[in-house]
Amino acid sequence: MQISAVRWFAKCAATAALLLLACGLATAWFGTGLQLPATTTRDGALTALSRYVREPTPDAVLVGSSLTFRLKEEYFAMPRLRNLALAGGSPVTGFEIVANQPRLPGIILVEMNILSRATDAALIERYSGSGNTDDPLFFRPVRAAVAVYENWNHAPLSHAQSSFALSQLLKQPPSDFDNHIYADRAFREMNAEDPTVVAGTNVMTIQHLIEAAEKRGARVLLYELPYSDQVEQARSVKITREIVHNAFPDPDRWLKIDYPREELRWSDGVHLDERSALIVTQSIERTLAALLGAT
Repeated sequence: MQISAVRWFAKCAATAALLLLACGLATAWFGTGLQLPATTTRDGALTALSRYVREPTPDAVLVGSSLTFRLKEEYFAMPRLRNLALAGGSPVTGFEIVANQPRLPGIILVEMNILSRATDAALIERYSGSGNTDDPLFFRPVRAAVAVYENWNHAPLSHAQSSFALSQLLKQPPSDFDNHIYADRAFREMNAEDPTVVAGTNVMTIQHLIEAAEKRGARVLLYELPYSDQVEQARSVKITREIVHNAFPDPDRWLKIDYPREELRWSDGVHLDERSALIVTQSIERTLAALLGAT
């Protein structure tokens, strides 16, 4: 009985070792393309960052907050575009990560709406050139196996695959959802906030990052996403906008976004709803296409 138990244990250990070895080989063979699926908003951002530092450098990158996070990559027809917006985070975090990579995209688009949040030093260290984005060696084979399965089973839709649904979405009328409860709450919160100190610090960091990135051949353009009329009047919005435009008065520094405002709706007065995000995305893409075509 003892000999049988030992043999059984040895067989299990050998099988587990072979599986780990196979997963390790899969990591080495497919490693740069493997990524775990997003289960939360933050997981989605981390997945995008992991993919960004492992894949070839794209033509254009968006960095921003939860406002830009709504501009999903599948809304863009451009295949070589990445959205590194961090929901609940600062645009400066994404910008620093991009600027710290060995190679830069041709165009970096920086959202300037939400500058009241400090940068995430841990994320910058993890995903910058000097950081370590890998898991401990022991867990890499396991994660690789899970990633292979999950990416096969839950592969995200490409723009081509979702184009029919997107076209149908645009054909719908603007939403008639009554969001006044959420918009009132957002207004109160943003009206009570004074972002002067943090926004000023972030603007100085952005100025340094722009200078460093453009010395390396990238073009950096700033942009603002629209709020609802009510939230546009909030104190923090006005203060941030004044700080930003005083620091960057040159109109050529700003991405020109042309959209029919009367068609836009906000789920909470701050974040664009799905149809509106698609409308704004298409406007950004038209400008980007012209810029990339001219370079």
